[in-house]
Amino acid sequence: MFSALSRQPDDALLALIGLYRQDPRPGKVDLGVGVYRDEEGHTPVFRAVKAAERLLLDSQDSKSYLGLEGDTVYLDRLWRLVGGETGARLSAAGVQTPGGSGALRLAADLALRGGARRIWVGMPSWPNHAGIFSAAGLEVVPYPFFDSASQTVLFDRMIEALDGAGAGDVALLHGSCHNPTGAPLSSEQWALIATTLEKRGVLPLIDLAYQGFGRGLDEDAAGLRHLIAAVPESLVAVSSSKSFGLYRERTGAIFAVAAAPAAADLARSNLMALARTSYSMPPDHGAAVVRTILGDEALTRDWIDELDGMRARIQGLRRILAAGLRGVAPALQSIETQEGMFSLLPLSEAEVLRLRSEHAIYMPTSGRVNIAGLKTAEAESVVAKFAALR
Repeated sequence: MFSALSRQPDDALLALIGLYRQDPRPGKVDLGVGVYRDEEGHTPVFRAVKAAERLLLDSQDSKSYLGLEGDTVYLDRLWRLVGGETGARLSAAGVQTPGGSGALRLAADLALRGGARRIWVGMPSWPNHAGIFSAAGLEVVPYPFFDSASQTVLFDRMIEALDGAGAGDVALLHGSCHNPTGAPLSSEQWALIATTLEKRGVLPLIDLAYQGFGRGLDEDAAGLRHLIAAVPESLVAVSSSKSFGLYRERTGAIFAVAAAPAAADLARSNLMALARTSYSMPPDHGAAVVRTILGDEALTRDWIDELDGMRARIQGLRRILAAGLRGVAPALQSIETQEGMFSLLPLSEAEVLRLRSEHAIYMPTSGRVNIAGLKTAEAESVVAKFAALR
């Protein structure tokens, strides 16, 4: 049987990580890997995470299963963080998942079971979005969302596309810190999206993976909160990988949100049944860490302080890059106003490969860069090498 299989291409980003590691040149720069890195190039463990793990080590008395739903206290506290006062007024049925990717897959499975056949995805998007939705059986309908050359959101084309969606379709939206562009949406744009989806009977699926990395915890959830209040039903996929630094713990959740409690409960029963035949029980440790942090005022404050510092470092790097690139490509000044870890630079594949071969600067051939992969001391040199391409 195995010999009948065809070899699949390597994941482009994972292959890039391997090439970077094999490069012996000193001063090499990794702008590809999608994790936060500090000034030493290290992905740190949050102080609050370490403290919570010590508490769990002393207090945890069992490794038994939690159940299909997962850690219900974690779900409750995480939803308060995501939904705020708006979420408290709605019914949100949560199920803990193996990371944000697991949440997206369960959301796609639920949508398909509920009758959906298509999902609208603004392009470019995180490459695995299309893969997850297609694997679940949904038809991915792409539309233009962002123009790299001008560094602008193609909002009119986005609304035109969503206005052509049919009742029962699904629309993917990035909750904040758009991956891979970093392009923000204004509150007025979120309001028009909500009006369009409600009018067309389209179910929003909001992927919230970077809360706190854009403008702040509440600010990064403001568009999401407006949207879930405006439509009768929605799905919210949440990842704790970035916001809590729990990448390898695979900590996430999917929330089915509705005005009516019975509708949310019905969605939860189906999410649990889908989880049972997919991965059965979710991993516990990361959820226990998040639950512990959000249940302790001092740990919550320390976590927010460290997250604020990470966001400030990224914003500082964006200012340096924007200032250095101003004379090279005026459109790149928008890097300063973009949000989160990623931006999509208007570089050709040939230019990306030149940066890699001549200067040991690594990024995907799409031109997507992880701003948080840069050290402040490297910024001016990297800007100069970008400028030399022009």
